[in-house]
Amino acid sequence: MRLRIFTEPQQGADYDTLLKVAKATEDLGFDAFYRSDHYLAMGDSDGLPGPTDAWITLAGLARETSRIRLGTLMTAGTFRLPGTLAIQVAQVDAMSGGRVDFGLGSGWYEAEHTAYGIPFPREKFGRLEEQLEIITGLWKTPVGAKFDYEGTYYQLKDCPALPKPHQERIPVLVGGMGAKRTPKLAARYADEFNVPFASPADSERQFDRVRAAAEERGRDASELTFSNALVACVGKDDAEVARRAAAIGREVDELKENGLAGTPEEVIDKIGRYGELGSTRIYLQILDLSDLDHLALIADQVQAKLS
Repeated sequence: MRLRIFTEPQQGADYDTLLKVAKATEDLGFDAFYRSDHYLAMGDSDGLPGPTDAWITLAGLARETSRIRLGTLMTAGTFRLPGTLAIQVAQVDAMSGGRVDFGLGSGWYEAEHTAYGIPFPREKFGRLEEQLEIITGLWKTPVGAKFDYEGTYYQLKDCPALPKPHQERIPVLVGGMGAKRTPKLAARYADEFNVPFASPADSERQFDRVRAAAEERGRDASELTFSNALVACVGKDDAEVARRAAAIGREVDELKENGLAGTPEEVIDKIGRYGELGSTRIYLQILDLSDLDHLALIADQVQAKLS
């Protein structure tokens, strides 16, 4: 089981804050630093000092880290055209020396689209399918060849399909709880399938759907990596757990029910339940980015014992 750090900067974090967290992620031996792709705070947060762009952030971190993988849960398919997104991701991959993972989702938060004047299309899933086909197609087109695409939502003609990523194949993440179309999309494009903020029982059902879709497509389901994203709130004792829960405006009992909360021993036990389902990566949603001692505790008392 590998642990990855997952941040939500739209809730209020500038680049310098994210850099500190990313460097702590690397120094403490975690596997990867991920961030959300949002432009508007949610809930009661004022979001100050304002949003940061996911791929601009990752480009900066690509030059200021050396080991950790970098990625998004998930890049919003509504924010960027697929051709330019393919260029951006390939460039950040080159800047990092081949440490990028590419998570792409359909986009869902209508309010941020309204706030920043971004179109919010009615048919998002069909666009996501075409985006994945275009982006992966551009990356695998041989140098010197051209890429053409005629879809319902996107058309490309005589595209040089450049630049190429540093990696021969950038790992693609697909996720979500859709019962039919999502598993089929994962079976076709994904290297990793992620279930966000779900119980072990719900995760198991979705993993099984994806495995079945892979087998139906003639793909060995064991080729897929399965992962979960869960909020983390860990303390050396009950008092510290309660303090960290209060700092993010959550109740301890709710966090224990819906996330990874409690003492290191409690958290290790719950992670084991996800591991029994075939999950091999956990994305720890860290909501208080000023509390680097939280990361240090998880690294020393959870990650070290898992590995």
